[in-house]
Amino acid sequence: MTEHRTQVLIIGSGPAGLTAGIYAARANRAPLIVSGMQLGGQLTTTSGIENYPGFEEEIGGLELMERMQKQAERVGSKLLYDTITEADLKVRPFVCKGDSGDTYIADTLIIATGASPRKMDIPGEDKYRGFGVSYCATCDGFFYRGKEVCVIGGGNTAVEEALYLSGLASKVYLIHRRDAFRAEKVLQEKAFANPKIEMVLDSVPTEFTGTENPLGLTAVKVKNVKTEEERSIPAHGVFIAVGYRPNTSLFAGQIDTDEAGFIITKPNSTATNIDGVFSAGDVKNPLYRQAVIAAGSGCLAALEAEKFLSVNE
Repeated sequence: MTEHRTQVLIIGSGPAGLTAGIYAARANRAPLIVSGMQLGGQLTTTSGIENYPGFEEEIGGLELMERMQKQAERVGSKLLYDTITEADLKVRPFVCKGDSGDTYIADTLIIATGASPRKMDIPGEDKYRGFGVSYCATCDGFFYRGKEVCVIGGGNTAVEEALYLSGLASKVYLIHRRDAFRAEKVLQEKAFANPKIEMVLDSVPTEFTGTENPLGLTAVKVKNVKTEEERSIPAHGVFIAVGYRPNTSLFAGQIDTDEAGFIITKPNSTATNIDGVFSAGDVKNPLYRQAVIAAGSGCLAALEAEKFLSVNE
């Protein structure tokens, strides 16, 4: 077991965490980045990215995160393959413990643990993730231009994604387990008026099916909860929009969060209610879930951590 001491400890290695590492390292703070269970974050499961600035050609999510990791390490960040399991934020320096048994002592902390999509936990979901199954229409919708797709959910996000996809796909099936949506009325009106969107109500998905070689989704099996009638909907892509779960259980009772568990930060800032603790990426901003936004907030967190250290040294 090893004790690590640092001026800036970054928990999470997605776009927010790695960008924070780049900026903190350039400020000569020798930051430590603890990778978490998924090095590179959720972006590593995205097969192709065409909207990240600076890349004229499509780049795979895994490759983008590998490049970002190398850049962070080149400028002076140290990446540690560990998962933080305990965090004491009551006093500074903050003390965190890893699954490895190592202890991390930090003057400032940047929380970039992200958010995990709520899964359906049905056959084919994991198999076709990245090959037809997605949790973000604005991330992956572009790949389904002119094709049939499904959206699962009944809230604002689901209806918004169906409307967004209607501008790309040939047809959008909006699948909801109830006979009425929770989404705002104005969104519902737009969706019902959209000729490309077909409502599949009182229905739940039971299986995602597709081809083996090449691996790809071809259909979504659904069951009507009232009649128990089953049908198979042809689809090259399915977008699951049943919510996101912020990865904040580690800090429960220590840091201010909203009702859903997302970290609350000060206006136009990444600063939390605890002096010296900052938050960046999807763990504090569940609305857009874009890599470039997460990276930008990671930059801001590092700049604010640097300012905090300068003032308090």
